[in-house]
Amino acid sequence: MTSQHVTVAVVGSGYMGGGIAQVLALSGATVRIADVSEEIARKNYGRLLDEAREFVADGLFPQDAVERLEANLSPAASIEEAVAEADFIEEAVPEKLEIKHETLRRISAAARPDAIIGSNTSTILIASLAEAVERPERFLGVHFSNPAPFIPGVELIPHPGTDESLIPFVERLVAATGKESARVKDATGFVLNRLQYALFHEASQIVEEGIATPEDIDTIVRTTFGFRLPVFGPFAIADMAGLDVYSFCYASLQTRWPERFATPESLKELVEAGKFGTKSGEGYLDVPAERIPELVAYRNRAYVAMKKLMDELGPAPIHTDN
Repeated sequence: MTSQHVTVAVVGSGYMGGGIAQVLALSGATVRIADVSEEIARKNYGRLLDEAREFVADGLFPQDAVERLEANLSPAASIEEAVAEADFIEEAVPEKLEIKHETLRRISAAARPDAIIGSNTSTILIASLAEAVERPERFLGVHFSNPAPFIPGVELIPHPGTDESLIPFVERLVAATGKESARVKDATGFVLNRLQYALFHEASQIVEEGIATPEDIDTIVRTTFGFRLPVFGPFAIADMAGLDVYSFCYASLQTRWPERFATPESLKELVEAGKFGTKSGEGYLDVPAERIPELVAYRNRAYVAMKKLMDELGPAPIHTDN
């Protein structure tokens, strides 16, 4: 799929907004970028082209990326000009409620009545932002991750008043960029940041308890369970490990932290029902027993390929001894 017949406006042309504009324009959409002034929008447009040249030289963007951006991406004189003919508008201004409210008021006042409006917020409830949008049923969160050109996941967050019949259009628009989207409900932290900060909180606790250094924790995460995460999410990993095993591990952790590591109710229910994951053919994801050999073979190929990739890349340039 391409977005060649879709017109998009990205309001906020800084690091995140600019990256979002790049991927949408590369997918074939006609993209206008706007900022607090035409001067800033034009300056950021030039930066995006310069970045694209560097990404092409580094093999990160396709060879014709600059030509495609020059054909599909342009700066607008104002927010109102950028959004006037847009089918979809992505707000990507600083993460302050008052700034977003003012920007969304301007966007919704100048946009077509049928234009879909998304926000790239990572922390503010979509329902709170929707208060500033005319016809809030056309509004939802469309949360790209940093750096937007290279992180392949996007959270789609409708608020309770969003017209859900509009979401497939946004899903197709995201899919055209080569990214994957997932729908989540409007809740504090959404999914990405709730999980990300839960991990960071536990990691920082381990450092503060003197159990391991930040460097050693990072090594453990990226070479063990984190190594699995590009291929499998937490529920697939749990199903393959065995939910009965998870239940035993929770019991062990509870000898030290009975409340912090209380066994999840959903896990209790599955284990009590004899649903132990892939070993029993039923778990969180219900992988049929006949597919287990195929799944195991895929897992093993994936992990070997990941290790080869990491060896090829070499260690990240964080420490001087790398």
